Amino acid sequence: MISDELKTLIQLFSKLPGLGPRSGKRIALHLLQNRTTTLPALTESLQIVEVKVKDCGTCGNLDSQDPCTLCQDARRDPSVICVVESVGDLWALERTASYKGYYHVLGGVLSALDGVGPEDLRLSSLLQRCQRGEVREIILALNATVEGQTTSHYLTERLKELGITHISSLARGVPVGGELDYLDEGTLSTALLSRRAV
Repeated sequence: MISDELKTLIQLFSKLPGLGPRSGKRIALHLLQNRTTTLPALTESLQIVEVKVKDCGTCGNLDSQDPCTLCQDARRDPSVICVVESVGDLWALERTASYKGYYHVLGGVLSALDGVGPEDLRLSSLLQRCQRGEVREIILALNATVEGQTTSHYLTERLKELGITHISSLARGVPVGGELDYLDEGTLSTALLSRRAV
């Protein structure tokens, strides 16, 4: 009933976060029914993104320039770095428009079960940034999961070894087990403003 090419397309869409087989079918059908308008624009955008968008060498954000736009913004406070797990978390915090420091994307969290250790994350580049002497505060804006808390504890110990004593985390307005990318701007903004020392 469905060709192999279409099955492959549906399976690819189904693997995207938040989608399943039914959503994959709906997206594939929509694109094919609008193949003269939507499909060419999507194809072109995917090709441009593949070539132009890269990881920022400083913070790990995704941008078409390196360092990224956020790292080049001179209006930001260089004495504060907000550490997040993923680029999605960075974007979620930026939506609040209540944070004016810099960011650092770890690219994951420590997880013994998944075999993710300190060497698998962007921890060394964070510690190098802290050793330059500008940083006075680190905000640990990691998800309120066991892995997020483990990573926060590990980072706190390493940062204290470097002499950074002003380490804070998001307030517990963020629900336990919650993920930053799924929270509304009001909750995130309040959590940032009421952060506490670790």
